[in-house]
This record gives sequence, C-alpha cells and structure tokens, in this order.
Amino acid sequence: MKIVRADLHQVRLPLVHEFQTSSHRKGFLEHLLVELTDAEGRTGWGEVACPSDPFYAPDTVATSWHVATTYLLPAVVGVDVERPEQVAGAYRRVRGHRFAAAGVDAAAWALWTQGAQVPLARALGGTRAEVVAGVSLGIEATIDDLLEQVRHHHLEAGYPRVKLKVQPGWDVEPVRAVREAFGDGLLLHVDANGAYTDDPGHLAALRALDAFGLTMVEQPFAPRAFTTSAAFQRSVSTPVCLDESIDTLDDLRTAHALGAGRVLNVKVSRMGGLSAAVAAHDLARELGWPAWVGGMHEFGVGRAANVALSSLPGFTLPSDVSASEKYYARDVTTPVVAHAGVVTVATAPGLGVEVDREFLVRNRVRTAGFPAA
Repeated sequence: MKIVRADLHQVRLPLVHEFQTSSHRKGFLEHLLVELTDAEGRTGWGEVACPSDPFYAPDTVATSWHVATTYLLPAVVGVDVERPEQVAGAYRRVRGHRFAAAGVDAAAWALWTQGAQVPLARALGGTRAEVVAGVSLGIEATIDDLLEQVRHHHLEAGYPRVKLKVQPGWDVEPVRAVREAFGDGLLLHVDANGAYTDDPGHLAALRALDAFGLTMVEQPFAPRAFTTSAAFQRSVSTPVCLDESIDTLDDLRTAHALGAGRVLNVKVSRMGGLSAAVAAHDLARELGWPAWVGGMHEFGVGRAANVALSSLPGFTLPSDVSASEKYYARDVTTPVVAHAGVVTVATAPGLGVEVDREFLVRNRVRTAGFPAA
C-alpha cells in the first residue's frame, strides 16, 4: 500500500440534543477527518474525534490540526507499507497527540482493507456479526428531563445499557430515580469523567452508588489518581472502569497491578488508533479485565470503525456505538443504524460506510492537502 496523498478536513455538525458532562456542555461537534489516497486511487477515511476544549484530554481540535498538518500527514505521503500498522513508523518521533495519530492510523486501516478486499472488522480480528450498543446520556436540567431521555433511548429505542454522566451534587438522586423508574433489568452505569476527589463527601456519595446495582462506576477520579482509585475500588463491590487513566498499555499494567479498577473502556482516539486499541483489547483479555469500546460522539467515519472494533471477542460489554441518529440529524456518511440496541457489523471491504463528500464539503470549516495541489 503506497500512500500518495493525504487530506485533512475540519467538519462541524450540530448535535440533535445538547450534551453536558461534569466539565462542559456542547451543542455541536467539530472533528477532523483524515483522507488517505493510494497509488490505485482508493481512499481510506479516519476520524480525529478530539474535543474543542482541553477538558477531556490535552488534545483539542486546534492542537490536533497543527500536529496532523505539520508532522503526521506530510510524513505519511510517499510511505509504502505491507500492513497498516506500519504507517505509524513514519511519525514515530512524535510523542503524545494520540487523537491526531488515531485518525491517521484508522484511515490507513480503512485504505488497506479496501485493497485487501476484506471487511475492517475481520482484519482487526473481529468474530461477531452483530454488536450490542449502549447509549450515553448527559447531565440534564432536572431529574424529570433525565427520566424522559432514559425512557426514549431505553424503552423506545431499545438500548439495553444506559450510561449516566454524574458529578458532585448530581449523582445519588438521579441514579436512584432512574433505577426506581426502570427497574433492575436496565444495565446502568455512571461516568464521572474524573470529577471526584478523595474528599470525604465525594467518597461517601460514590460509595452510596454501590446500592443501585450498577455495572460499573467509570473514571471517578482524575486520570493519574491510581492510588485513590485503588483505595476506592477496595471499598465497594461495584467495578471501577478506567477511561482517561489508560492512554497506553503501561497505564493498563499499572492500574492492574495496583487494583485501581476492574473494567477497561477502550477509545480509539484516546489510545492513538485502531492498532493500539486492538493491543489494549488483547492485554485486557490477558489480565482478565472485561472491556468495551467507548465513544467520543464520532461522526459516521469513526463510528463505523468503532463498530468494527467492537466485534472483537474480548469486548464483552455493550459499547458506545449507538446509531448516528442519536447524535446527528444527518451524518457525513451513510448512517450507522441500530435495531433494538444492536448494530450489524459491516461485511463490505473497508469501513462499510460511504462518505457523503458533498455534505462534508458543505459543513467543512477548513481543509489541507499533502502534497499541496
């Protein structure tokens, strides 16, 4: 596979429903789409699903644009490799900036699988024809508003797992209300995005969640607070799931050694691409940690890659691969569709979705190409 051109597109799409976490509220997403072209004229797409602000991670749209256009994309043009994992060798000197690298890596996989005429899921090691999807719900103005969102996505759309964003002061009561309204049949977990500390009041609220039969408490503490997370995990029966804490395989080994959690959220963007995500999946299986594929409100490009990744055998929990329509009235690709919370894994070569280039261009903020036209 020889890459002869690389393009980057910054695209902005409105969300169908504003989404609030413990750090910020958003009504639209701006992501970067990587387009790689090979010598035969085939194109492969990847998504840099970075936030606009440095609240989830240090990476932002602005920093990822800079790194991708200055270092990553110029480096991959002219690269000729046998396997997609080898593309990263062109920019191995770049440290961090995993969101930007993830888009390039995923585009390389999408391009290579087209040439090899194999579905992305199979190329990654996937074994499932369908994957179970979960839905993530933000912090709402009132508990009644939250219950309405759960009702729509769980009872009406059929998603079996609901994740609730929580923060200090919005935790025990909303969780209690959802559990009482929808019963024990709902797979329910919470995600704090690191909003809690070892303050006694914070710890008391988190421990109180142990009474509600949650599948997990995701990222209760700051990313590097491994010892705090370990102490909390020892005090509760609910598994702690780590997200922001795990950027590398060494992070996962450290967390396992300390007992800082029991479940892993694998995000393609956070870990630096599909290649790294598969390696994390393999290590989690070796360590005995259940895992699932998390999301960053990806457009159809990144969402399709997440579906393919979710088909790997070690992803035993519902993943954040809900339908495109949950987030976007119209997507930049043919939409990812869920039926009763289940998504079919694509069997066509590549991503299995088609990019709507005309719609992309209409919603594009800026673009850059290498080599320059």
